[in-house]
Amino acid sequence: MTTFALVGAGPGLGLACARRFGAADHTVALLSRNAEHLDRLVAELDRDGIQARGYTADVLDAGSLATALRRAGEELGPVEILQFSPVPRADFMKPVLDTSPADLDDPLAFSIKGPLTCVNAVLPGMRALGRGTLLFVNGGSAVRPHPDRAGTSIAFAGESAYAAMLHDALAGENIHAAQLIVPGAISPKSEHSSPSALAERLYTLHTDREGFRHYAEPMPD
Repeated sequence: MTTFALVGAGPGLGLACARRFGAADHTVALLSRNAEHLDRLVAELDRDGIQARGYTADVLDAGSLATALRRAGEELGPVEILQFSPVPRADFMKPVLDTSPADLDDPLAFSIKGPLTCVNAVLPGMRALGRGTLLFVNGGSAVRPHPDRAGTSIAFAGESAYAAMLHDALAGENIHAAQLIVPGAISPKSEHSSPSALAERLYTLHTDREGFRHYAEPMPD
């Protein structure tokens, strides 16, 4: 079995994705800062018959990310699919005219250095497998900067550029990088942006392996 590694495990989208990929016979590695939070998610997946394990890691701590992903590969099986979808902190979203250089330190570490650390950790295993998928989930400010959310707009743009370069650079190695843009809120009542709908869409991106940027639904006018 190969592993689906989820960076930014939570009870909404994260749990839905873990269920979807777990149902496809992947083991599941959940990465989050909160160990108790992880224990609850693992217990829910266990009730569904999905083999999962939690790994405590902080997206702002490169060492903890690399260690967690290495352990997941060793303990659960090689990571075939990596999903990077942690939720940015609220303080990343200051208005642009109120944003100082120091205000960008954590957003850039979160959305650029974090993904780079994760990809570098799992890429050797994907190359050994001869296949892999890298999934990046971003909000609408990744493609349409929002002046009231300067930190995430700037950092998501950098993450998008990095992921797009991976898409081109790794295509010849059967490693597919794709980005899913979720323009609005993730809501159980949404037809296209509910956790279950997004999980299905991300699974399709993994299996179809077509194109780089995809939208959960059209960007609002």
